[in-house]
Amino acid sequence: MTGGVAGVPTVAVVTGANRGIGRAIAVALAADGFAIAATARDPATLTDTVEEVEKAGATAIALACDVRDEQSVAAMAAAAAALGPVHTVVANAGIAGPTAPLHEMSLEQWRDTLAVDLDGVFLTFRAFVPELIAQGGGSLIAISSMTGKRPLHGRTPYAAAKMGVIGLVRSLAVELGPHGVRVNAICPGAVAGPRIDDVIRAQAAALGVTEDEARAAFTRSSPLGRLVEADEVARTCAFLASDAADAITGEDLNVTAGVVMY
Repeated sequence: MTGGVAGVPTVAVVTGANRGIGRAIAVALAADGFAIAATARDPATLTDTVEEVEKAGATAIALACDVRDEQSVAAMAAAAAALGPVHTVVANAGIAGPTAPLHEMSLEQWRDTLAVDLDGVFLTFRAFVPELIAQGGGSLIAISSMTGKRPLHGRTPYAAAKMGVIGLVRSLAVELGPHGVRVNAICPGAVAGPRIDDVIRAQAAALGVTEDEARAAFTRSSPLGRLVEADEVARTCAFLASDAADAITGEDLNVTAGVVMY
């Protein structure tokens, strides 16, 4: 996707772009011709992402953004819009939250997980909706999770937030469809990398099993018998941002190696 106004590139915004899925998404969108506004709480952690985007031949800027904070998100949105017309916004920033029985969780832990994983999507999308309506189109993509569709032991706040994202996406798709703005979610399965390693360790401790046994639980229900790669989620995101997905909105698209099929 290229274009923009008078040669100014079309912009894609990716929150939580400093590692893992977020970095892979930024690079995939850059390869499709987007200029990238990459965000993280600490912009210094975005150095590698910016370098990879530039290697892909695209422009990139690193922006500070705490998706829990309304003013921080508004400032990020203004800075991103200065780069060029924003076409795609990927609400990827998220945290794993605690792994514990619900009755042993603090209200602070519950609220912090929902603040990042659900409120953060709301605030990020809200900041760009007026611009997308005004220009007559665009693509909003939220990174949910297969845990928003099926249970995971000890992860109630994370599951609640990710299911909430799916409801947000479906309702917003109805609101924005008449304006040509598409809204979709991607539900990744267990994505290989440091974050899932942390989750597996926590699952092992919570269930009283070995880490190998906990890891096997994430793959044995996959017809492909494996975890998902970050690049596979990123390519799905690039598709949803592209003209090839013009008839797709309100969807929660699984990238789970077959673990979830609904």
